[in-house]
Amino acid sequence: MRRGLWFVAGAGAGVYAMVRGRRAAEALTVDGLKDRLGALELGARMFRDEVAQGRVEKESELRERLGLVPHGRPELEGGRHKAVTAPPAALTEEEGTT
Repeated sequence: MRRGLWFVAGAGAGVYAMVRGRRAAEALTVDGLKDRLGALELGARMFRDEVAQGRVEKESELRERLGLVPHGRPELEGGRHKAVTAPPAALTEEEGTT
């Protein structure tokens, strides 16, 4: 019984080592490296999209909580603010110096 147990344990360890070795060898081939880089790129893209979605949701939540204008509409509507323009004299002085 003892010899059989050790035989099975050794065979299991050998199979485990072969499988791990084969996986490591496959990962270090050109195709394996391309697959890993592609997976890394996909993971980074998914992370970026999730962060952007969370940012938009949180911004909308904060705008709603603070009573600000919803995102997408300009905040300065209705002519409340006017653009500051330079006086005509200042324009002529600058033109004369160049």
